[in-house]
Amino acid sequence: MKFEDLGIDPIILERIKKEGFQKPTEIQEKCIPATKEGKDIVGQSVTGSGKTVAFGIPIIEKTLSKKGIQALVLTPTRELCMQVKEVFDDFGKEKGLRTTAIYGGTDIRKQIHDLKTSELVIATPGRLLDHLNRNSINLNPVKYLVLDEVDRMFDMGFKDDVDKIISNVPKNRQTLLFSATIPNNVQSVIKKYLKSPLIIKGQTMIDKSKLNQVYYDVDRRRKFSLLMHLLEKKSEGLSLIFCGTRMEVDHLTANLKQNKIHAMAIHGGLTQNKRIHALDSLKKEKIQILVATDVAARGLDIKNVTQVYNYDVPKTSEDYIHRIGRTARAGKNGEAITILCERDYDNFRCVLSDKKLDIKSMGVPKIPKLVFDRNLIQERNMGTRGGNRGTGGGFSERGGFERRSSGFGGNRSGNYGGRSGGSSSGSYGGRSSNSGNRSSGSYGGSSSGGYKGKSSGNSSGNYGGNRSGGYGGRSSNNSGGRSSGFGGSSSGGYKGKSGSGSNDGRRSNKPNRRRRY
Repeated sequence: MKFEDLGIDPIILERIKKEGFQKPTEIQEKCIPATKEGKDIVGQSVTGSGKTVAFGIPIIEKTLSKKGIQALVLTPTRELCMQVKEVFDDFGKEKGLRTTAIYGGTDIRKQIHDLKTSELVIATPGRLLDHLNRNSINLNPVKYLVLDEVDRMFDMGFKDDVDKIISNVPKNRQTLLFSATIPNNVQSVIKKYLKSPLIIKGQTMIDKSKLNQVYYDVDRRRKFSLLMHLLEKKSEGLSLIFCGTRMEVDHLTANLKQNKIHAMAIHGGLTQNKRIHALDSLKKEKIQILVATDVAARGLDIKNVTQVYNYDVPKTSEDYIHRIGRTARAGKNGEAITILCERDYDNFRCVLSDKKLDIKSMGVPKIPKLVFDRNLIQERNMGTRGGNRGTGGGFSERGGFERRSSGFGGNRSGNYGGRSGGSSSGSYGGRSSNSGNRSSGSYGGSSSGGYKGKSSGNSSGNYGGNRSGGYGGRSSNNSGGRSSGFGGSSSGGYKGKSGSGSNDGRRSNKPNRRRRY
């Protein structure tokens, strides 16, 4: 079938040709005629299948110039809001229609000004509610309501906001709901707000022949080294790397830059200008790598993404599908790579619960060059799982841990920021659980407060050891004893705070030994 067969307005049809669309996708072929007929629709199709065009073209066709706001599209994120606006701008300008995007982080006064002359509005729920509270938007003329990626809106806590917004939209309207997945929590919305909707399903799974899905199961010490190795091996295309939190995105981006890999970050904690700049830099291929939270996983159309890396495993198979949907688009090949360590096992089992996914194990790879990961958040927590038996081991799809004895941070000690049990010690900033009695800590280890740590117990240590405030640390009430190490006991070196036996690193009850860092 061709676009000409869908009865599209010749003006818009000409624009379709200029945009380079050859033929409609499955979801477009089914939705465009049904939307033109005025039916409520629930549209489900895989990411990258052209859902925005599927609802955008018929709405733009039926919208009249200078008759107020006639179409409202709700999106979960600012990035998707801007992307939908771009599509509406491309096709709407042929009819003299104006589109306004409403989202947070930008000047609301300009939005208020633009709304006065707009026929099409794309909005995120929070900022739209702000306009409703200010009475700066009139939704009475709205004839078409689109809920785009509604499951994601609910995941982000917008359900109540969506309900409030819909209550301000005329009941005599056409409602369209689109998403790549339709989980159970969306069913209540469909029953409540859509009238005898037509359920349309396009391609609901990514073409396995186009997308190679693999996972590596590695020791957490080697996670960053493996990522570096894979990035250095790739020869072409753009890459998206997904992390679970904003902080992890920032740490990973900094780590990549320290290792001379040019990458940028995008997450909800950045200003809108920085988020726009990062996305534009990737789209224009000024950078090759974007590190992101799931804010970038939904609905974004970024061409030439050849690899998606799950540096942190998503919590659900739906989130996994949305992430990997950034590659293998428009008939092109792509690769989805999940880097797995022990703390990701539970999430990965949830992903594998979707039997439609085909993710192959790559085994334990040989990494020629280990790279020290100085910043990444999970590396700070190494050793916290250390116990009598250790918690190394591999992932078993049959549901169990394959334990290795004395894993990294294993038998009774916590390496690299870990916490030790009993009277053993933990190195590099660790804290002991039983006050570290009679054990010493190296490099700010057990019973010590190295590098802003807190000490307890009654033994000594190196580099800001026990009973000391090493490099900004705080010592216990027993400080001021006979030992000292690199700003250690009897002193509070480098802004340290001492306990009852010393006085800010300048004077103690026995000032015969005194050191500063």
